[in-house]
Amino acid sequence: MRNPKYNPRFNFSLKSFESYVSALFLVAVTTSILYLIGRDTLGEGVVALLYLVPTGWVTARWERGPGTMAAIASAVCFDFFFIPPFYTFTIGRLEGWLILAIFLLVSIVIVNRIQTGIIQARKREQEAIMMFELSVALADKPDPQAIACTLAEWIQEIYFADLVQVTVERKQPHRVFTASIPAGKGTTRRPDRLIPILAPQGLLGEICIWKDSLSLPPAEDPLLQGFAGQVIHALQRTMPYGSNGI
Repeated sequence: MRNPKYNPRFNFSLKSFESYVSALFLVAVTTSILYLIGRDTLGEGVVALLYLVPTGWVTARWERGPGTMAAIASAVCFDFFFIPPFYTFTIGRLEGWLILAIFLLVSIVIVNRIQTGIIQARKREQEAIMMFELSVALADKPDPQAIACTLAEWIQEIYFADLVQVTVERKQPHRVFTASIPAGKGTTRRPDRLIPILAPQGLLGEICIWKDSLSLPPAEDPLLQGFAGQVIHALQRTMPYGSNGI
């Protein structure tokens, strides 16, 4: 039963607020340490480089929003405490403008690169989980028809496709198994995506996907190719025809 006291939306907002506050706090701590070490000891260039540390850490920890906040706060503190004239937001020299502009540019690049890396890592993790779950779902399927139907259902749920058709061909004895999800729905136009199921023995079948709205990944997408590979492994487990008799 759902806990009535738990509000996911409020919880998400509170965590977001805490991450922004933590980003500002980390920049403040960094500023205090740099100020205590001394402007003359470090120099403007070193200070700018050291301010990139909290910016990168915050982005890696809380992603783009807090990371951007840390970059802006670092730029403000850098200007106020370390670029003459001090304790003002006025920049008196061209060198100061250049250092601040380069710092902001590098900070934005770092934030975007880290965020891109996080997104890619999450995508790979999600794909690995989906592949594992699919392999588990196919593990107990006793025949090619059940394998084709399971895969068609899986793809339809993931991509919200209008129609998914999986065709598997068995050579010995020759027979073709076809599963369409939703069942009974057909179309005369060419599929939007066609993924061949290729094994060392040759072509075993194909995966056809129809989807009118939104975009599908390309046919060479690793996840779609992984689905085809899972079908091959499942067929090899369930067909006792020898390595060349699928």
